[in-house]
Amino acid sequence: MASRIREGSDDLEETHEINVTPFIDVMLVLLIIFMVAAPLATVDVNVDLPGSTAPASPRPEKPVFMTVKQDLSIMLGNDAVSREAFGTRMDTLTGGDKETRIFLRADKSVPYGDLAEVMNLLRASGYLKIALVGLEAGQATAK
Repeated sequence: MASRIREGSDDLEETHEINVTPFIDVMLVLLIIFMVAAPLATVDVNVDLPGSTAPASPRPEKPVFMTVKQDLSIMLGNDAVSREAFGTRMDTLTGGDKETRIFLRADKSVPYGDLAEVMNLLRASGYLKIALVGLEAGQATAK
């Protein structure tokens, strides 16, 4: 409780105001946490994705993104990986869970045969649940 002292009076008067300073401090700390954590949850590999008219499906809490860039290099998340070390790196990323859904992103200039080779690489490593990522039809035509 807050009280105010008046000069000339020995009685203390109570004030009925809420102190919102601690609440504002907590909100600012939470805002900073979310501002720092939000960019860490996205993938920063730039590819030109093809459009799709399929309805969007819900994403898991921690998705595993595999990207095939225009120069046919492979990225797991934001890290480049060679085809030889792909299996061990994928097992490390998924914790060895072969049932993990892999979100495959590829630049639209990647030939179909090369994309099929990457999918065969996933299959050879034991990952059979593959989701192809594309832009929604409205976003693809906005470029």
